[in-house]
Amino acid sequence: MQELWTEFLQQGEKSGYIFTVAREGDDVLGYACFGPVPLTAGVYDLYWIAVDPAARGNGIGRALMEQMEAEVKARGGRLILIETSGTLPYAPTRRFYESCGYRYQAVIHDFYAIGDDLITYGKVLVPATT
Repeated sequence: MQELWTEFLQQGEKSGYIFTVAREGDDVLGYACFGPVPLTAGVYDLYWIAVDPAARGNGIGRALMEQMEAEVKARGGRLILIETSGTLPYAPTRRFYESCGYRYQAVIHDFYAIGDDLITYGKVLVPATT
């Protein structure tokens, strides 16, 4: 994660990464890192979302998701994808994404390691027009 932040500080959005940050005074309570998926029309990836453990349960994660989605929409984004682990310790993370309106899209079995699947979630921001 530190590498993405450093790259963003050096290159700005040319790095391909965008950050939203939740602060209380000078303290960072959480952040979301996202960016456009190359060679797609309006698809974005959420790379990381993190909230300080001491600040969890106060709606910061949900507020970061809403802020990120608003930013993606403002940039013409239509779809956000999230990849996460399928292991038991990530079950709360998956429930959080689902509670924010993200739907299960796909699984790649044994992706991270044997028994650790890659789970993809997605949320359509702008319905397709026919």
